[in-house]
Amino acid sequence: MKYPVEKSESQWKEELGPDRYRILRQKGTEFPHSGQFNLHYAKGTYCCGACGEPLFESNSKFDAHCGWPSFDESIPGKVEYIQDRTHGMIRTEIVCANCGSHLGHVFDDGPTDTGQRYCVNSLSIDFKDE
Repeated sequence: MKYPVEKSESQWKEELGPDRYRILRQKGTEFPHSGQFNLHYAKGTYCCGACGEPLFESNSKFDAHCGWPSFDESIPGKVEYIQDRTHGMIRTEIVCANCGSHLGHVFDDGPTDTGQRYCVNSLSIDFKDE
């Protein structure tokens, strides 16, 4: 797929460093309860850790007790959804619509009115205060 922000994998690797590159570009997952944004609840915007695109507002964040930052909705048009059939499961992967970087997965088991739980790796996002 083509994205507004495109770079070679060597450019991404150099810019992101090994840990972020593994998550954002190689579709990795961080260990549960290890990410800096898991229990982070300041007001502001969560942005793509690769390109800086705003993805989630802080008012959509909730504690899903799953070990990863969870949101009940994304900013409209900022996240792309891709069927993921890896690891013997059928899930919906979420990627940044601006650069195609892996964020995590979305599930239909959220406790809020949206019914959604966007399960996001902390290493795939940055935070900007209001």
